[in-house]
Amino acid sequence: MNQELAEITALQAVAYILGQEKQRDWLMNETGLSPSDFIQSADSPEILAGVLDFVLAHEEMLIDFCSAQNIDPAQPAKARRFFPGAVLEY
Repeated sequence: MNQELAEITALQAVAYILGQEKQRDWLMNETGLSPSDFIQSADSPEILAGVLDFVLAHEEMLIDFCSAQNIDPAQPAKARRFFPGAVLEY
């Protein structure tokens, strides 16, 4: 894992959430962000960190996301370490 792959993984998570109405609404409700605010700042390191945290906190979503992207379920946790506020326990 490197910074570039971490960013790609996080952006894939953003695209996944935006493409899933239930997950998108859930994220918006938990964060208080409006969809337009989210889209405008979706590439900020803090938002990418938050999206990865959100996916990692919900096992079913993590499994669905990784399956949809055909990636190892450990990859989002590895990617999370490259963003602000990383918790090493992931």
